[in-house]
Amino acid sequence: MAEKLKGVGLFGLVGLVVSSCIGSGVFALTGQLAGAAAPGSALIGWALCGAGFLFLALSLANLGAKKPELEGLTNYATEGFGPFVGFISGWGYWLSAWLGNIGFGVMVVQVLSNLFPGVFAANISSPAGILSVVIVSAFLWIITFLVINGVESAAFLNAVVMIVKIASILLFIGFCAISFNAGVFTEDFWGTMARNVTIMQANDGAGLGDLSQQIINCLIAMMWVFIGIEGATVMSKRAAHKSDVGKATILGLIILLVLYIGASVLPYGVMPYEQLVAAESPATITVFNHIAPGWGGTFISIAIIISVLGSWLSFTMLPAETSSSMSDEHLLPASWNKMNKKNAPQMALIIVGACTQIFLIVAFAAADAYTFAISMCTVTIMISWALAAAYQVKLGLETKDYKNLLWGLLAVLFQVVCMALAGWQFLILACLGYIPGFFFYAQARKEGGFTLSTAEKAGIVLISIVGIISIPLTAIGFIPVF
Repeated sequence: MAEKLKGVGLFGLVGLVVSSCIGSGVFALTGQLAGAAAPGSALIGWALCGAGFLFLALSLANLGAKKPELEGLTNYATEGFGPFVGFISGWGYWLSAWLGNIGFGVMVVQVLSNLFPGVFAANISSPAGILSVVIVSAFLWIITFLVINGVESAAFLNAVVMIVKIASILLFIGFCAISFNAGVFTEDFWGTMARNVTIMQANDGAGLGDLSQQIINCLIAMMWVFIGIEGATVMSKRAAHKSDVGKATILGLIILLVLYIGASVLPYGVMPYEQLVAAESPATITVFNHIAPGWGGTFISIAIIISVLGSWLSFTMLPAETSSSMSDEHLLPASWNKMNKKNAPQMALIIVGACTQIFLIVAFAAADAYTFAISMCTVTIMISWALAAAYQVKLGLETKDYKNLLWGLLAVLFQVVCMALAGWQFLILACLGYIPGFFFYAQARKEGGFTLSTAEKAGIVLISIVGIISIPLTAIGFIPVF
């Protein structure tokens, strides 16, 4: 008799959402926002991002309730707009997840280099860099092996790691609140010329800009820390109860907003701005060491490593789950959905691991690999978010559910505006990542007995041309990679 596999409960789903989102980003936010915006502008940015992701969370919750038979973001896009659009959504999500893992690997090395100066380095040109690649690669394959040996058990472990993450961040927020100085916080609340001068000195002439420019400067960093908000939706077929998926998404968003705003805004009132903007990445280590000399920096360094590894665990499950679902829908070849005895898509997990391994080596040979990885990760997943919200709009029109239609419209508008303002250059480069995927898509359609339509062929050609154009644009520096 076959062993009955237990599903993931509400606690596990909330843990998946929170752990997927809380990785390297929350700890890097302090320094990233300080270099991009004044406290007032950052708060407005959080309000806008919070509202935008609330609309997305409400859309995902409604889709989960109204269409429980559809599992994951890819199926929403497929159901609403056809298989090719479903592939665009799913492949973008797949790219996003393992590109995020590269960012996690770089962050682990940054923290280790702070703990052990000279032993680790985020550049493969030195012996310390080679050792760093070896250590990060070990993390990569240990996590992959863990997920291969049971997705449900890995989800439970993720929920346990979530508790450690939240406790660490709450401790950091508590210490910041105790040390908070309102005078320091409000000294230059909106980013006056005095603060612009400081930024220009630190950033080789790049000033903060006006209020709107400051908010735009925050967008990619803020959106990066919400990647994973769709985690419960992607894992919906593993849920013990479908009704828990929407609840987990909204509960996870509320928890995240509280943690993110506290961890990123309170430090503006803890230490002088000149020190904050000059802090090495991740700046949270510098802030906590300022508050609690002797042990604060080490404590938060350990917390960062735990958080990153937990998020890395989630981002290993999610792309494999997505590719497995895409295979069911004949968007990827059947081999991508071959399950092992533990009911895990082993081949898909190994492919994700191999891609991550290759690009980890490439990243450690590049300048500012962390910023590049999180930017690419963010713009690719924005495609999936926007298409899911667009299906919410279509469903609202069909059912005359105008409230949910409004949520979907606002979610789509938010994604499109953010892409246009902060991520369009990386979107061009992301088209390059779709080119190998088109070969798998064509193979999958053939396996399913389908032929590519004229519209699909035109879409493939158009996206491929844009992707090829991105190569010279990157070489001349128009797309800021190196």
